[in-house]
Amino acid sequence: MFAYVLRRLLATIPVMAIVAILVFLMLRLTPSDPAAIIAGDNANAEQVAEIRKRLGLDQPILTQFVIWTGKTLQGDLGESFFFKKQVAELILDRLEPTVSLAFLTIVLAVLIAVPLGVLAAYRQGSWLDRIVMGFSVLGFSVPVFVIGYALIYVFAIELNWLPVQGYQRLSLGVAGWLERLILPSLTLSVILIALIARITRTSVLEVMNEDYIRTARAKGQTEGRVLRRHALANAAVPIVTVIGLGVAALIGGVVVTESVYTIPGLGRLTVDAVLARDYPTIQAVILLFSLAYVLINLVVDMTYTFFDPRIRY
Repeated sequence: MFAYVLRRLLATIPVMAIVAILVFLMLRLTPSDPAAIIAGDNANAEQVAEIRKRLGLDQPILTQFVIWTGKTLQGDLGESFFFKKQVAELILDRLEPTVSLAFLTIVLAVLIAVPLGVLAAYRQGSWLDRIVMGFSVLGFSVPVFVIGYALIYVFAIELNWLPVQGYQRLSLGVAGWLERLILPSLTLSVILIALIARITRTSVLEVMNEDYIRTARAKGQTEGRVLRRHALANAAVPIVTVIGLGVAALIGGVVVTESVYTIPGLGRLTVDAVLARDYPTIQAVILLFSLAYVLINLVVDMTYTFFDPRIRY
């Protein structure tokens, strides 16, 4: 297991290198100029050129890449063009809202979707099964921002139950933290619930007719125990896979959700940095998201060995 994890970690190095090169080149090859945005509409050519020189954008692309790579490997992510702060400090300030949103979203999705999928498989062809399958189709069809605005209209404007925007840090109280995250988490979890419930139903259906299921029932075990200990346990590998993919998909979903609910997280930081052509911030955030994606896939692969010991050999 240690050798396997070490190989996977070493494999992340070329992946991160390719991501770094692609992000760096795509930003430099876009027609917009960060120096012109910083200088403003009334700036002349000399002022723009002076800003470009101060930011190091007047140097050849290869030189810029070598300098940026060297600093990044030393832990220096540079200074933000737009926010005038160290990028590492910006990321640390925005990390908690994004991690909180992603954590609450995946918890809600798993706690709702897995039982729904198991029940839909157990009651195949019933009204519950049809509702779950219909919700799965609907969850994939409706964009995240539409779901967000619909939930805001119902629960924040019409019912006035929850706040519309903003974020409260966990250190200031769990109640306020949870109150601010309920709507964004529900918004972001709809697609995950649809995906996980559908895969759970399919996976459980595949094992329901296996011999060990009939043996468990013949021994007099309750249907609940059969579903939990035998059906769900043996269908866990594809379910864990889709949960891992869902967690990775949150990386894109938080950008839209944080924009809709004005949450000061990494998603919102990414949008602001892209609009301002803030190269150091965009590069650092995308590298962080890419690393998170790779590590999530590694964790998912490692969990396979717990659900199916045959994978160890």
